[in-house]
Formats: sequence, C-alpha cells, structure tokens
Amino acid sequence: MSNASACAVARPLLSARGIACSVGERRFFCELDITLAASALIEVRGRNGSGKSTLLRVLAGLQPSQAGHLERHAEIEYVGHKAGFSDRLTLLENVRWSLAQRGADLDSEAVRQALGRVGLHLLADELCGTLSAGQRRRAALVRLIVGAAKIWLLDEPLTALDDDGALLVRELIAEHRQGGGGVICATHGSVRMTTDDGPFQSIALGS
Repeated sequence: MSNASACAVARPLLSARGIACSVGERRFFCELDITLAASALIEVRGRNGSGKSTLLRVLAGLQPSQAGHLERHAEIEYVGHKAGFSDRLTLLENVRWSLAQRGADLDSEAVRQALGRVGLHLLADELCGTLSAGQRRRAALVRLIVGAAKIWLLDEPLTALDDDGALLVRELIAEHRQGGGGVICATHGSVRMTTDDGPFQSIALGS
C-alpha cells in the first residue's frame, strides 16, 4: 500500500482539536479533543445544560467553536431535538421536503418504504399535527436511512421513543457502523447494541 493510500485509510471521519464554547460566564467545554474514526461510536454524556447539544451543533458547523480546529472528511447528517416538520403538511410531504433540502429527491414510493422501516407507513398521509412526539422522532430517522452521510450527529435520539423505537435506533446505528460510518450521540442512555461492536468512547461534559 502506498503512503497516500495508507493516509487515506487512517484518516478519521471527523477531527476536533482544542475546541471550546461558552456563553457569558458559563463555559460548556474548553480545549476538547474528539476524533471520530470509521465504524466508531462516541457517546456524549452529561447533565441537562452541560453543553451536549451545543457540542453537536459545533461539530455539525451550525455554531462556531471559539477556539481550536475542526476538520470533517465526510458528509454529516445532524438530527436534533426538533424534526422541523410542518403541522399542516402530511408526514409524506414533510419527509420529502426535508430530504429535498439535503439534495435527496426521493419519489413518494421510496419515502413510503423508508417510513415502513420506522413503522410509520400507515401514517404517511396523516397531517403531522396529529402525530405524537415519538412518531415525529421516528420520522426524523428516515433521513438517516435514505441518506449517504458517513457522519451521524444525533441529539438524544431515544427521547420520546418506546422500547421498540429505542431498539430501532440502536439497530440503525449498528448497521451504519458496520458499513464504515461513525456516530457521535448526545444521550443519557446507551445506544450500543453490544459491548464489542466496534470502537467506542464516552465523553463526559460538565463533570
């Protein structure tokens, strides 16, 4: 293998060095280093308000770091607390619109199949205003299923989900990692399927 090929193989999906973020006198994190390799999972833990969501937004490029250096070597899919759906559109319409904003122009049948994977195919033509918080959370997972992003940044993906929904999240993460993708997840509960499913790291904020 050539030196160039070896470097390409070893290059992480995402690398952050010395990043920092604070609001007023409140410091969330400082001089934080993160390296996300292919097939790796990083769980970010901490109490409410410790900066978990802020960290994901910095890594996603939605909020600037106040120090340090950040490199991304793959496409990112960020799933935050809110799905960003309109109550006046159907679930199918919302998902297609959301995917179109990311450059994925899927036809209705492809979206219905993806909704089937998350258990929502029977609700495809229902207005999103009638859906529960858990159903909206499941719908947001469709972006992960149909997207091509290697880096997943997930903010509390287990919130509002029942046991089957939580298992679905863990299955999707495991499948993504098996395909060489990496995941950084802010969570209070583990999203791992097993203890030996690839590189794993836990980061504690506010400790």
